[in-house]
Amino acid sequence: MNKQQLAAKIWESANKMRSKIEANEYKDYILGFIFYKFLSETLVNRLYADDWTEEDLPSLIEEDTETVQDVRGLCGYFIAYDNLFSTWIAKGADFEIADVRTALSAFERNINPAHKRVFAGIFETLQTGLSKLGTDERSRSKAARDLIYLIKDIPMDSREGYDALGYIYEYLIDKFASNAGKKAGEFYTPSEVSQLMSEIIAWHLQGRDEIEIYDPTSGSGSLLIHIGQAVARRNGNPNAIKYYAQELKENTYNLTRMNLVMRGILPSNIFARNGDTLKADWPWFDSDETRDETYTPLFVDAVVSNPPYSLSWEPPAAGEDVRFEYGIAPKSKADYAFLLHDLYHLRDDGMMCIVLPHGVLFRGGEEGMIRKNLVEHHHIQAIIGLPANIFFGTGIPTIVMVLRKHRDDDHVLIVDASKGFAKDGKNNKLRACDIRRIVDAVTGSQTIDKFSRLVSIDEIRANDYNLNIPRYVDSSEPAEQWDVYATMFGGVPAQEIDALHSYWDVFPSLKSQLFDMKNGHSAHVNGGSVKDTVYGNAEVREYVEQYRQRFADYRAFLNGELIDGYADVDIASKSEELAEDLFRRLHDVPLVDSYAAYQVFVDGWKTIADDLETLHNEGFDTVRKVDANMTVKKKGGKDVEVQDGWRGHILPFSLVQERLMTADLAEIGAQERRLNEIGQELNDLLENVDEDDKSSDAINEDGDAFVPAEVKKAAKAVGKHPDTDFDRTIVAANRLIDEEKTAKKTIKELNAALDDKTATVIEHLTDEQTAELLSAKWIEPLQSKLETLPTAVLDELVAKVTALDEKYATTYADVCGQIREAERELGSMLDQLTGSEFDMAGIAELKSLLGGE
Repeated sequence: MNKQQLAAKIWESANKMRSKIEANEYKDYILGFIFYKFLSETLVNRLYADDWTEEDLPSLIEEDTETVQDVRGLCGYFIAYDNLFSTWIAKGADFEIADVRTALSAFERNINPAHKRVFAGIFETLQTGLSKLGTDERSRSKAARDLIYLIKDIPMDSREGYDALGYIYEYLIDKFASNAGKKAGEFYTPSEVSQLMSEIIAWHLQGRDEIEIYDPTSGSGSLLIHIGQAVARRNGNPNAIKYYAQELKENTYNLTRMNLVMRGILPSNIFARNGDTLKADWPWFDSDETRDETYTPLFVDAVVSNPPYSLSWEPPAAGEDVRFEYGIAPKSKADYAFLLHDLYHLRDDGMMCIVLPHGVLFRGGEEGMIRKNLVEHHHIQAIIGLPANIFFGTGIPTIVMVLRKHRDDDHVLIVDASKGFAKDGKNNKLRACDIRRIVDAVTGSQTIDKFSRLVSIDEIRANDYNLNIPRYVDSSEPAEQWDVYATMFGGVPAQEIDALHSYWDVFPSLKSQLFDMKNGHSAHVNGGSVKDTVYGNAEVREYVEQYRQRFADYRAFLNGELIDGYADVDIASKSEELAEDLFRRLHDVPLVDSYAAYQVFVDGWKTIADDLETLHNEGFDTVRKVDANMTVKKKGGKDVEVQDGWRGHILPFSLVQERLMTADLAEIGAQERRLNEIGQELNDLLENVDEDDKSSDAINEDGDAFVPAEVKKAAKAVGKHPDTDFDRTIVAANRLIDEEKTAKKTIKELNAALDDKTATVIEHLTDEQTAELLSAKWIEPLQSKLETLPTAVLDELVAKVTALDEKYATTYADVCGQIREAERELGSMLDQLTGSEFDMAGIAELKSLLGGE
């Protein structure tokens, strides 16, 4: 089971197990147990690396102070043998909720003093919430036991830092957030928004040796983690990044620390605090009691935050707090208070990204003054308008604002990214192509029609510092226009044809092949199929061929990069390397959207990356491995997992069968075709049965199907000498039903045999066959989809030309003629009506109106 399958299985079970407990609360229990498992197994693995054996583990007792001291120095904490997660599992039905309470209390008193800020109180939320797992100790013990058995198979190590644990943890947070309603915003920023912000920050920080990043409203810590990962990919040393996090809510603060620790971040690089960011500025002071004596503000390389929107707060007096030199945010809306806090803690060469509601762009009063100061001091680098309904728990439109402490540029990049998303249930979701398009625009300060524009500060001044996005970027679709002449006389206006100039620039001869220009104002679409004309054009054919040549070596290239040298592939960096190769191949190809191609690549890469992770962890021979295909079936009123055939560990059975077992598939296909024919023959027999005969028990009440048992009984009664047409129909139907039953049995047996045979074929694949099948799974679908992109461009052109032709196909004169004909027909029908004197007078008046009199 790969990490996606395991995560989905855990979520499905956990969501059922939580019963009536709110998702927002239950997440703290399951995530707390996952973190305890992580700490427990990390401790054991470090002891093994320090020459301990499994037989030595029982000597882990709290009374052995020397061992406790050594383990605390090694791990930062100590867990006794009786409190190890593996010991809990080994207890089976003897495990009790009291074991958890004992273990968590012992953990708290055995933290290394140097690691207090990372581990102290980290299980407080779990400890205090255990009582909610049931109504009594027995039910609580069962609930906790079910939880630890649910998560026991999560892997905790890998060959190349393959972080299944981190993935599952993030996956569960995402799922709990999607079920937590408005409370989700307290602890989770969607990973796509985190990725967008992290890519912008990482671009700015690339090349730096040591980096400090800070999130003053950290939630679950996902923003910090995404940025750390993005920076590490570029700078190569994840241990050179220090993480600062502050969170108001204690349970969410604990999530932050857990998440950071489980991502392999060194405890010495984690600085986290539970407190009010606006009331108590941080980082850094030693304690609340000594803050006045020890306060030394920390300035970091990057700040990221997704603070609560329009929060009420208690503002300080003007001049009282150095963070708010540009103004004091109003009491009812703390949005700019968070922004100014973030900006204050930036180094001179730092960058920040903050998520805010749209209102900060145009609201007046004190917010307007703060906005003016930010613009005039050149702090705002970019404003990115996000799609609505992108955050859990709120549908309000939001922005990401990118700011710098110092910049010489006197422009602000305005980006309207509100139109780029995919629907994901009730929410909208940024796709990989949307994120890449935004990041490229911001990092390149690009002006792109209907998407982004570099706006001068002079223009912003002229707009009284109103930064509302539609003032600067018009992303709306052009209004539908109708040409009066073409409406009256037909034809397509030349102006609307010229609007398709991007196509005519690439295919100069195609315009005249498609359109017959009559009088300089409008044209008629030439006869024949628009699609045939487009695809038959010589320049179009050359364009498609040249595009395909860009990818002529693509399969061989990817085979060499991914299959031949699979063991040396760094998955994260290889993804970026291959994406850049794709953009290079398409950099001067007109009409094809390179970001659409990038999305195709990202979608295909998901499968490749999952398989590569498995190959790295389990070796290349795992391609020849098959697993029992387990399904859930009811037995004795309970859901029970049973085996239902086999499935490939890496290779889909269907792919192996299509490539290596065509004769077997053909045999099954012939049987399935005959089965379909039998069904049709039975339907034909039924259609020829007299209505009187359909009352027979051999035909169901609806008269649309034979009843097999009754047909067999009737056929037996007829014997060998059918006398009537219906008798002969019954005999024929009985023969077909017997044949149908045999065919179904044969197909079932053939499929079972094929399943077993496929398993054997996979287990005995040659190296050459294995490489070919991996290429067929990974690369062929990707290349095929990339090669269809020009077809999508051409189909869009065909659709646009066809729509223009249909738009003006019916003239105003045609409409008037249709109206007159409809009136004439209605008048004729009115003439056939009879009624009273008054009815007829009314009909006469209606006829006169229809005639236009």
